[in-house]
Amino acid sequence: MNWILGTVLVLTVIYLVSIRLKKARKKAARNALIEDWGKPKNEKYLDFDLIDQFFKNHRSPKNVFQIISDNTWVDLDMNEVFTFLDRTTSKIGQQYLYYKLRTITGISDLERFGKLTEVFKSDHSLRVKCQLELSKLSSNKAYYFEEIFRAQRVEKSDKIWLFRFLSIAAISSIILSFFNPSWFLLLIPIFFINLVFHYKNKASIQLYLNGVGQLATSYHVARNLSSSEEIRSFYEDLNYLKNVRSILSKIRFIEWEKKLDSEYALLFWFISEIIKITFNLEPILFYSFQKSLENKEEDLKELFLFIGEIDSAISCASVQTNNSKYCKPGFTSKKEVFAEEIYHPLIESCIPNSLILENRSLLLTGSNMSGKTTFIRTFSVNAILGQTLNFCFAKKLETPFFKIYSSIRISDDLINNTSYYLEEVVRIKELIDASKEKNSCLFILDELFKGTNTVERIAAGKSILSYLNKRDHIVMVSTHDLELTDLLKQENFDLYHFSETIENDQLIFDHKIKPGKPKSGNAIKILELYDYPLEIIDHSKSSSKKTIAKNDSSQITDITKKV
Repeated sequence: MNWILGTVLVLTVIYLVSIRLKKARKKAARNALIEDWGKPKNEKYLDFDLIDQFFKNHRSPKNVFQIISDNTWVDLDMNEVFTFLDRTTSKIGQQYLYYKLRTITGISDLERFGKLTEVFKSDHSLRVKCQLELSKLSSNKAYYFEEIFRAQRVEKSDKIWLFRFLSIAAISSIILSFFNPSWFLLLIPIFFINLVFHYKNKASIQLYLNGVGQLATSYHVARNLSSSEEIRSFYEDLNYLKNVRSILSKIRFIEWEKKLDSEYALLFWFISEIIKITFNLEPILFYSFQKSLENKEEDLKELFLFIGEIDSAISCASVQTNNSKYCKPGFTSKKEVFAEEIYHPLIESCIPNSLILENRSLLLTGSNMSGKTTFIRTFSVNAILGQTLNFCFAKKLETPFFKIYSSIRISDDLINNTSYYLEEVVRIKELIDASKEKNSCLFILDELFKGTNTVERIAAGKSILSYLNKRDHIVMVSTHDLELTDLLKQENFDLYHFSETIENDQLIFDHKIKPGKPKSGNAIKILELYDYPLEIIDHSKSSSKKTIAKNDSSQITDITKKV
């Protein structure tokens, strides 16, 4: 009797201690969320191979205005922008935020998301409550939830009959061993046969099982999130929660194992693994409920989107809290751009700039390192943020609601034996094809055709930029070719430039955009500042003056004839 009382006492103490520890962990998590609010994450490495899985596997043209291309994503360093914006709590939210940044839908969806973001900015209590729920999906295993509603399904094994036969044989040998212990010996070969099938099968469905293991948690998180009347007001239909609930009972065994994360996890995992191997439970259970999951794919996707959108809205609210200089975008039906004090979120102490374009495009020139390419990237990044997340890093930004294309970061393709020039030709052809659309487009280009000779580069550049600058399209191009300024001035391009000053033999850049074209370059001056031989400097200056004089009288005329 004493040992029974002792056992009860020990179990009671363990239970009370576990409750206390659970409360302490929850309190610590709440304090951490409050302390980290408005701050970037401390994660040094993000696994984009997992983060982009929902985007890659579930993109759909339905109700989508534009999918941001891989080329444009790389051109604008959007992985780095995403890393800065990512304040999500769950892995599902992280995947959804990536998807949302690359998927432009429509203005009504955008405004709705902006209002949801405002809710979490203003309601501190609701935000913390939601983050605590979302933290239940912070494990890397949650990345695989999207696996279970992909269009590409796991094929059903043709050996399911064998799995069941071996399972029945294992059960029979155990039952018969009570009458004759020698029957238990039959369990040994059955166990090792099942062992082979178990791990062979696990290798093909492991990622899928990881997703299944997160299903019950995701359902409970979504159900708790939807208990808020404020949140429910943004969602017309939550019936998918009932539909998902109907299949939860079929995955209890797998879901239970996947949730093991305590100090007893190894022991419980070992026991459960022995049981599953002995009776072939995993493949039998998996293929029995797989059909149920397939029938609920749309409901599972809605569940994912619901969780992801809420977490992404909270993330945007956090970013806005820490950045007072932001605005909501304005959209116009005219070919106009009004950008006031726009800046790049990744550049520390970034100098803001303003730009007005009315029925015209932008030709941006200037010396090396002055900020030309940075400015057109800054504008493009904010255009994407405005059209996907409903906020921009600017005092004011009004633009058309346009599709965004770019040609900035191009290099030789050694694998396919393609030159820089040919790579650029292919890329710009994509922009030309896009310009035939009725929708307004933003075309971002940097240093057109720098892989070819000056005369042909300028002639082709002028023709292409004029072609792109049709209808309601807006072109923003940066270039060192000052000859283009004279050729494009008559083609509805406004001329702007960046420049620098020299103080104490140092180049000082103010990174401020200015109207007109620059008065001089800095290439030769940089050679001089880095102590190149005086003979090279003098010869460069002399040659430069002669070339300028010659170009002023003949080259523009020659280029104009070619165009």
